[in-house]
Amino acid sequence: MIKKDMDWKNIGFQYRKTNGYVYAKCINGKWGEVQFSTDEYFPIHIAANVLHYGQACFEGMKAFTTKDGKAAIFRPNMSAKRMNRSAQRAVMEKVPEELFLKAVKEVVKKNIDYLPPYGTGSSMYIRPTLIGSGPTIGVTPSEEYTFFVLVTPVGPYYKEGFKPVQSIVIDEYDRAAPLGTGDTKLAGNYAAGILPAKKAKSLGYPIVLYLDSKEKKYVDEFGTSNFIGITKDGKFKTPKSPSILPSITNDSLQIIAKDIGIEVVKEQIAIDDLNQFAEVGACGTAAVITPIYSVKHNDKTYTFGEKEVAGETLTKLYNILEGIRYGEIEDKYNWLEFVV
Repeated sequence: MIKKDMDWKNIGFQYRKTNGYVYAKCINGKWGEVQFSTDEYFPIHIAANVLHYGQACFEGMKAFTTKDGKAAIFRPNMSAKRMNRSAQRAVMEKVPEELFLKAVKEVVKKNIDYLPPYGTGSSMYIRPTLIGSGPTIGVTPSEEYTFFVLVTPVGPYYKEGFKPVQSIVIDEYDRAAPLGTGDTKLAGNYAAGILPAKKAKSLGYPIVLYLDSKEKKYVDEFGTSNFIGITKDGKFKTPKSPSILPSITNDSLQIIAKDIGIEVVKEQIAIDDLNQFAEVGACGTAAVITPIYSVKHNDKTYTFGEKEVAGETLTKLYNILEGIRYGEIEDKYNWLEFVV
């Protein structure tokens, strides 16, 4: 396959125009066929539900060029299931899993020349999105939906890559209500986090850590990632909360951890108990694992490991997961879906 002439190792994490995207429409409960478009813009009704009442959810996943030159998508079936959980919460038409997987594979094929080569450390980010595209003036579900999937080549989410960064708790903002939509990937969840993220960055912290909205006592998750930690006695811990998005990356890391003999614990983690951790990370599709060197909460700062180097256990988990994705380690879990 012929690749675009790009500086693949330094492309950053941003949108880049590709050959096009795929889409399908659902009208009166019936889904149409997957179609391909080269236009970056599409017409939308001025009264579309998504523009007024926010009926929108999305997914994030990646495709990789493996060591033997194949194109592989990581656990797309899990993203299909999670999208439909989000759709159900917002009373949107679910995307049939078969249609979802067909669209994702098709868009990767159509843009195969934008899939970063093996060895560059970059990948293809895949963004499936579902919106209420039918006109609605009252607060009611749309009668028409558009499902589309775009792709773009990306490097690390944070320019530092797999290196420790600092985080801060900003108490005056909540990520999600206790019985709200925090456990789904609705677009509005992320809009609410833009302001606190901007504030954190102005203070020198690239990542916000949110506490539970009810008591402001327990760790919830980072702005765009799940919280994971390795305790000083070697356990893998992640918060248990109904307002946390179930991360596919976190799930994968837990499976790997168990397989290499690490005990996995899901429980409430009090902010005051962060001293139990030797290593802390923020994990998600875009960043995979971002090691966290410190968390500032009010006048107290918790530190984990070394400032310049990620901890031993998180490094091992990261290397195994990346090894599977790039075909360097046997995929005994059948997580890779090959395209070409």
